[in-house]
Amino acid sequence: MKVADAVAPGLVGLAVLGGWEALVRHYAVPAYVLPGPVAIWQALLADWPLLAGSLLVTLRIALLALALAVSLGGLLAVLFAQSRWVERAFFPYAVVLQVTPIVAIAPLILIWVDDVTVSLLICAWIVAFFPVLSNTVLGLNSADRNHVELFRLYGASRWQTLWLLRLPGALPFFLAGLRVAGGLALIGAVVAEFVAGAGGTGSGLAFRILEAGYQLKIPRMFAALALISAAGIAIFAVLSLVQHLLLRRWHESALKPEG
Repeated sequence: MKVADAVAPGLVGLAVLGGWEALVRHYAVPAYVLPGPVAIWQALLADWPLLAGSLLVTLRIALLALALAVSLGGLLAVLFAQSRWVERAFFPYAVVLQVTPIVAIAPLILIWVDDVTVSLLICAWIVAFFPVLSNTVLGLNSADRNHVELFRLYGASRWQTLWLLRLPGALPFFLAGLRVAGGLALIGAVVAEFVAGAGGTGSGLAFRILEAGYQLKIPRMFAALALISAAGIAIFAVLSLVQHLLLRRWHESALKPEG
């Protein structure tokens, strides 16, 4: 059963790619309209040095934004959990950042910040920040009341309760938010690159997509899109593995079902 679960997605993917290639060849669809998987693969191999460099640029922005989202979101979540007043006063502004379209504010950030790389990092951070903050706050506030009262009965300080009870209990919530934030950081980096439109040697994959579209090199465009998708899948897989390793011995979500 486990082997079937692992093989099934690959078989479905191969069937979709095979059907795609067959339809493109059967109807003689031009490559500048819709390239087939073979043409995309050939473009990926031919333009690999260019696309690989752009992939590293985009990944660097996304991973730095994710690291900032984790550090700042986690610290603010702890602060909010320690003070209801602080949470009620500042949490709405975090919501404002989340619901404001990044496409609308990215041009302003690019104007206010002289460094393009820093402005891209800020845009990606804004997108990835809220899931970490909201999930961690929820986890910290979800500690069992009976356990909290037990800690209080034994004279535990607020920080001892936080370290020994609230933080371990919030870990599954934090990791769930982290998985969401990983994909959003990549999306934020790509969207910010689209808005910035910065070219040159330090260009990310978003600029390569725009460049390929202007030059009607559609197979290269699809190759860049495939790399973005592969990067997102890789980030999600790594974060899922981290979640499994941290929770596999004690949390119900990672325990293997009996039988």
